[in-house]
Amino acid sequence: MSQRNTAVTNQLTPATTAPAPDDCPLPEVLNLIGGKWSAQVLVELGNGPRRFTQLERAITGISRRMLTVSLRDLERNGLITRTVHPDSPPRVEYATTPLIEDIREPLEALTDWARLAAPAITAARRAYDGSADSHL
Repeated sequence: MSQRNTAVTNQLTPATTAPAPDDCPLPEVLNLIGGKWSAQVLVELGNGPRRFTQLERAITGISRRMLTVSLRDLERNGLITRTVHPDSPPRVEYATTPLIEDIREPLEALTDWARLAAPAITAARRAYDGSADSHL
């Protein structure tokens, strides 16, 4: 551990403890909705129910496996539903649940911001990486 980090660690008092997982669910929730693919799935489903192939086409770069994993995780956590329609062949649709309604607008705003900020972030990374020797 560097001296800088040691100094910060030494500032903690013995009475300082991390909150119990039940006290602060924020990291778990952010991990769930902020994952690389989960956020994009939720934003796309915010436009209405979608079939698997519609989601696959709409989300650039996602593999079938990652889409399946993301959908299962979101369904498991109650953020989306999976409905099998008894057609021939069977038709499966995914849709958001009421649980996601409160976060839909901020998630869409964050997605819009990410698209607008991407060039500036890329430029900042290039500048930082170009001067990497000065960061040691």
